[in-house]
Amino acid sequence: MERFLGIVHVSNTTALTLKDAIMSLLVEHSLSPSMIRGQGYDGASNMKGEINGLKTLIMNDTPSAYYVHCFAHQLQLTLVAIAKKNDSCGWLFEILANLLNVVGVSCKRREMIRQDQAEEVARALDVGDIVSGSGLNQELGLKRPGDTRWSSYYKSISNIILLFPTIVKVLVHIGKHGVSEDKFKAQIVLGQLEKEQDIVNAMELVTYTKLVLQKMREQGWDTLLNKVTSFCAKHGIVVPTMDSPYVPQGRSRRFVEEATNEHHFRVGIFVRVIDLHLQELDDRFNERNMEILICMACLSPKDNFSSFDKDKVLKLSSFYPEEFLSFDLMALECQLDIFMENMLNDDRFQGLNDLNSLSMMLVKTNKHKTFPLIHLLIKLMLILPVATASVERVFSAMTCVKNKLRNSMGDQLMNDCLITFIEKDVFLRVSDEKIVDRFQNMKTRRMKV
Repeated sequence: MERFLGIVHVSNTTALTLKDAIMSLLVEHSLSPSMIRGQGYDGASNMKGEINGLKTLIMNDTPSAYYVHCFAHQLQLTLVAIAKKNDSCGWLFEILANLLNVVGVSCKRREMIRQDQAEEVARALDVGDIVSGSGLNQELGLKRPGDTRWSSYYKSISNIILLFPTIVKVLVHIGKHGVSEDKFKAQIVLGQLEKEQDIVNAMELVTYTKLVLQKMREQGWDTLLNKVTSFCAKHGIVVPTMDSPYVPQGRSRRFVEEATNEHHFRVGIFVRVIDLHLQELDDRFNERNMEILICMACLSPKDNFSSFDKDKVLKLSSFYPEEFLSFDLMALECQLDIFMENMLNDDRFQGLNDLNSLSMMLVKTNKHKTFPLIHLLIKLMLILPVATASVERVFSAMTCVKNKLRNSMGDQLMNDCLITFIEKDVFLRVSDEKIVDRFQNMKTRRMKV
């Protein structure tokens, strides 16, 4: 359960200033900073810096306040970082940005894409290339991708592949009939085109991603080449001979090493990007966090506790010395043996998939009192902030509260409005009568009888 405490105005964004602001807010709400057991921020250096970052300053005071960067963002940012590190990938996404600027900037041009797409779908249905049905043949669009959402890059590229004939028609129309500046941009883009959870599941995703990437590196080139060749043949794009020297399109040869097409596309792009991806995953998931999360996965009830490892669970408890003293560790070891026998023989705990459902079932069956140390360990794991979705929703809520009609409200008023707006489920429990009584008791007021 996450609750929004409020927003705090700061004079600057240095790590020390941010730490003071956070500690003041906690003390204001009678929350002890020594009880912090998890913290999560974005990837800015003043937040995650190993020497003077905010997370380091807090961990210096509270060693068990482990920092976990949002898993969704980490996995997305590995791909975005790779796209920027590899010249050919970066060039591709630069073309994507130019395309979106030319085609997506105008309502008229988007309407041209929509109409042509509808005509293409109708033609394909007539000849039997596609079938109709609920949820099929949905209208596609071109949206600008965001850095922390690789899925937005993937969706943009997928839509461009599906809309390729339509996009080419629109670019040709702009190149012939648009204003002079747009003609120039459309012709350049057209030339370039014809030449992308819970914490336990997140850890599994990282592991499986590495395995799939390694398998793709060893066996995936021929499959990718066949798909690209098929796409080019379908849309009349010339496929270069793999044994011929590579000739860059739209870029100077000075920036590209001399090699055959086979070597450039396979070694220079395909293999290099996968290697960068594997390296980036290793860099972003540091050793301490990985150890905590791997140990945590051993408590997962998925597949009837198939991942359970007593030694790793005990090691996990050692990361929280303030909660588990030496005699607690001995008691925990005894509890674990009985706990697993109980879980495996109790039908109510079969079919659970995550720690959250396990925790709720322990409370529902009153077994959290039978196994208090195990339940405490599960609660500590659930505290770790592995996603920032709730924080992002707060920023989205700010655009609703502080809109054009209320753009000059002060910090305190905005803070009060945000709390009541975001935590509306709590405030809805307060009756109107109590609100009226509180308002009347604030000071003497005239009452209408």
